Amino acid sequence: MIPLLAVLSGFAQQETRALTLQEVIDIASRQSLDAFRNKNMFLYNYWEFRNFKADRLPSLSFEATPFDFNRSMQKVYNYDLNRDEYKPREFFNSDMALALSQNVGFTGGRIFAQSELNFTRNWGGDDITSFSSTPVSIGYSQSLNGYNAQKWLARIEPVKFEKAKKEFIQAREELALKATRRFFDLVDAQIEVTIATTNLANADTLYRIGQGRFQAGTVTQDELLNLELGFMNAKLALNRSNLGLERARADLNSFLGFEKNARIECIVPASLPELRIDAPEALGMAIANNPDIINHTQRLLEEDRRVKQAEAQSGFNADLYALYGLNQNAEKFSEVYLDPLERQRLRVGVNIPILDWGRRKGQLSMARSNREVVRISINQERIDFEQNIIMNVMEFNLQGEQVKNTAKADTIAKMGFEVTKQRFLIGKLDVTKLNLARNDQEQARRAYINALRSYWSYFYTLRQLTLFDFEKRITLAEDFDKLIND
Repeated sequence: MIPLLAVLSGFAQQETRALTLQEVIDIASRQSLDAFRNKNMFLYNYWEFRNFKADRLPSLSFEATPFDFNRSMQKVYNYDLNRDEYKPREFFNSDMALALSQNVGFTGGRIFAQSELNFTRNWGGDDITSFSSTPVSIGYSQSLNGYNAQKWLARIEPVKFEKAKKEFIQAREELALKATRRFFDLVDAQIEVTIATTNLANADTLYRIGQGRFQAGTVTQDELLNLELGFMNAKLALNRSNLGLERARADLNSFLGFEKNARIECIVPASLPELRIDAPEALGMAIANNPDIINHTQRLLEEDRRVKQAEAQSGFNADLYALYGLNQNAEKFSEVYLDPLERQRLRVGVNIPILDWGRRKGQLSMARSNREVVRISINQERIDFEQNIIMNVMEFNLQGEQVKNTAKADTIAKMGFEVTKQRFLIGKLDVTKLNLARNDQEQARRAYINALRSYWSYFYTLRQLTLFDFEKRITLAEDFDKLIND
């Protein structure tokens, strides 16, 4: 266990809020700009997936042009004069249609049904009114080239959405890393102020004692000047550290969404979790949970899709369109639905490449080559990914011991400085050895804080890579239903 450090001092003239590392992370996950951005990026992916699912359901639409009036000069043929001439024409048209369609995922085709009603009136020359109706028509369209775009979407889109879920959880852990960095930036700044304040007090005391001893002849002039220089440098160091403290505090305030004049003091973590991570377990969790692994699957699927599409476009292409329905026309609306006639249409289109100078073959070769490049890249990325997991586990396990050692060194350096200071006060040591002891104390304190920073950075880095909580032994998750409904 690591000894508890006291809450670092702040400025008394303003209200101060003391926060632990976990509290800073929790606040950041609720109200920081990064949290807002992460949520909306997930919602974008959620609605994109919803659109994909909606495309697989029946769609019903209503279209209408209630008013379409056209008055213009049009060329007509005059049979009496045996020539063309321009005459004024006035047309009024109105139409409406109700259409129902459904994509067929198994075949990649589309089945549809529709009902239409049209009205037209010609005021030019003969005053003619006409109604036309299609009470019902049913049709089916299908590409026969062997490429089913809907089938590929059905394979890729769920993978993309699963990756989006994992990326949101990973972004939350990335947020924890950012919060940890800013937390310890402020801790460092507060430590520097504490050290600078103590050094100034010590330098002032030592300079006053040195003045007295110089008068008594027990301290030389160069030693007194050294003490005075130390006192002046301590003043400058305190000014610099106060400025650094304000800068670090402003950065954390901005990150957490606090007011710019909010005063935060950081409570250094009192202890470390008794935790040692097994590298094979961490690697297994990363392979199971990390969105980069899901991204590899998605990329391979997309390359397979491109190859299949290029294969379909490089050979025989055909499409099928079939329609059967009823229609009728009449001069009166009451008669437009009486005794409708059959309406049939069957169309088969064929496209056979004969001479394209190798363009389609080249596109297919490019698609296959690019797929191989992606596969090789993914294999290399997988090796680097696994190596990164193992190295982070090793560094984390070593860092726990490093924190304990630096904590002990910090305690020893503090005790050593106090002993050296007392010996200087009674004239047993010179200024040089006192300065060395003070420098050792400062370096030990900084080393301890840096070790703590590294430990918690490795801790959240491993959570980010594996999406697994090694303390609670659970996979990191999110209530996505609540997130969507908020």
